[in-house]
Amino acid sequence: MTRRLALSLLLPVLATACVSQTKLSAEDRTALQHDLTTGPAAVRHLKTSSYITPFFGDASKRLLTPYPPEEVRLLNDTKGNPINPGPVQSLVPAGTTVRVTKVEFPTSWTMAERVLYSPRTQPWVYLDVEGAPGAPVILVLRPGIDKKEDLLAEMDRYLPPQEPRLAKLSARFQDAVKQKRVLENMPEAAVEMSWGHPESIRRTLEGQRVNQEWIYPGGKRRVFLTDGVVSRVEEGKPDAAK
Repeated sequence: MTRRLALSLLLPVLATACVSQTKLSAEDRTALQHDLTTGPAAVRHLKTSSYITPFFGDASKRLLTPYPPEEVRLLNDTKGNPINPGPVQSLVPAGTTVRVTKVEFPTSWTMAERVLYSPRTQPWVYLDVEGAPGAPVILVLRPGIDKKEDLLAEMDRYLPPQEPRLAKLSARFQDAVKQKRVLENMPEAAVEMSWGHPESIRRTLEGQRVNQEWIYPGGKRRVFLTDGVVSRVEEGKPDAAK
């Protein structure tokens, strides 16, 4: 009883200390919650083969991320270094069906209730992932979403309503995507299905050819493409000269 009383007194203090990190109106938040979790619209598909890991300091949840734990950039320590959420628990292939059960926005009250060492200031999407029973799986969206349309676009980036076009790939590339591998001659769309969208892209022209360098968080993984097809893959140490 004493613990409950202390918590009831503490939460309002924490709520007032946390500044809301969402500019979405209460009406938009309610509409999004309803539209994304009700009926057939709640069923979506994983665009990129992704990992399930621990959820930082919150043992009651799990994180869904297209990046390996050492590349996750959702939470920093006191020195500004990225915090690893924890080891990979399972791999969920692109195309897996998921159901959206809840969309939680970083209002001051919500942030006060969240575990301190978690990405408290960003929107969270709660998911039931096919083949991954257990604690809720959370997809963390980017910060600074202030329009309903932007949030829907962010959802579609990771969880489109339609299945990704895996069947149009060769069997070799389908297997690679499901195992989160990138191979030479793989088309650009398959790279995103396997590794996700890069942190940055460098583009150059060589005559009529378009060259791209996809750089993933930390710079250790790079994919080089020419005219939308993989020409080289690097998975070593980051090049300081770049």
